[in-house]
Amino acid sequence: MMERKGRFRHHSLQDKKSIQKLLDAIKRGIAKGELQFGDDTGEITLEPHGLMNLRVTATTEDDQSRLDVRISWTNDTSDKKDSGKLKVKGG
Repeated sequence: MMERKGRFRHHSLQDKKSIQKLLDAIKRGIAKGELQFGDDTGEITLEPHGLMNLRVTATTEDDQSRLDVRISWTNDTSDKKDSGKLKVKGG
């Protein structure tokens, strides 16, 4: 479901084997540095690189379970200066 330029969303029912194939394709795309997503309503290409943020949330409530995996990175390819090691002192 293409909602707006620069954003792709898809919703469908899949079995475990189909989801495993999709996750394998995502794994290969991350390794290659190019992820392509598409369906009948639109498509998008992402170029993962450098250090990436990973957030995993797993919940189970009543008769429903959910797993959210979010991977994010900055698209800025310019060399950013690291602000150095974080130092914290307590009184």
